[in-house]
Amino acid sequence: MLSCHEIAQYFLSKVDEDAGDSISNLKLQKLVYYGQGFHLAVFDEPLFNEEIVVWQHGPVVVDLYHRYKKYGAGSIPPEEIDLEKYDPKLRELLDEVYSVYGQFSASKLRALTHEEPPWKDTPLNFPIPHELMKTYFKTQISA
Repeated sequence: MLSCHEIAQYFLSKVDEDAGDSISNLKLQKLVYYGQGFHLAVFDEPLFNEEIVVWQHGPVVVDLYHRYKKYGAGSIPPEEIDLEKYDPKLRELLDEVYSVYGQFSASKLRALTHEEPPWKDTPLNFPIPHELMKTYFKTQISA
């Protein structure tokens, strides 16, 4: 199983600065959240072990937040990764998440997560249960 850091690095490797792409810490948190949610829905198992916690500005992996907080609201530089580390089915899922959600701003993603049951139905500063995420994200998959 990969870590939340490896999932974050995958999303950061997708950034095309020449095309105007950028990912802030807030946006990265939401992409990692959507990756976890859809992985739970599709594969019935977590993508990574670290908890996703309900914070004021949406779902957050606390350790990941602290790793990138030095960038504030600015762009995190793209990262090089070893694609061999990522199973082709996982890459397909993460690429789909990036294709759908990567186009949105951090504030748009924040607003989206605030409308979804996993964030709305979990108390502030508590981890979002995997079962709650799986149940919700299964409703978001087209059959």
